[in-house]
Amino acid sequence: MHGPTLTLRLPEPDDAPALLELAGDPEVTRWFSWGPYTTLDQPRAYIDRLGGQRQRGEQLDLIVVHRERGPAGITGLSEFSTRDLRCMVGTWFGRAFWGTGANRESKAMMGALAFEHLGLDRLTAWANTRNGRSQVALERVGFRREGVLAGWHRHGDTVHDVVVFGML
Repeated sequence: MHGPTLTLRLPEPDDAPALLELAGDPEVTRWFSWGPYTTLDQPRAYIDRLGGQRQRGEQLDLIVVHRERGPAGITGLSEFSTRDLRCMVGTWFGRAFWGTGANRESKAMMGALAFEHLGLDRLTAWANTRNGRSQVALERVGFRREGVLAGWHRHGDTVHDVVVFGML
């Protein structure tokens, strides 16, 4: 998929070094249950498992590539409910792409994919209650804050609350 400055495509094995560099930054993965990447084997393993996840209908992750600056991050759809015509969208970017408009552009493309091409009615997104930057970014792209899920997400032994966002 192509936007004004970004292309979204399936990650390939050759993308592993760029993903290591982007997600090797602890600030990038601060709110995730994984990371930061420390070895090339980690993004390689991630890329290797994506094909099976796509085939099983579990997850559709795409690498976000800026036309001039190269790989920027990952965006994807998961937690599909064919009965309820909904899924979850998640996105992360390397720090150099924070505040550049890449989130808005990539979310617009993912919304078009979900609503226009896959025929879904709802997109859900989550943000850690302490991650104000992500919450603001989701609201800026048109998601509505719907509430808080207590104890929803684990990072090792630590349990986190998340803010639920929705787009219809």
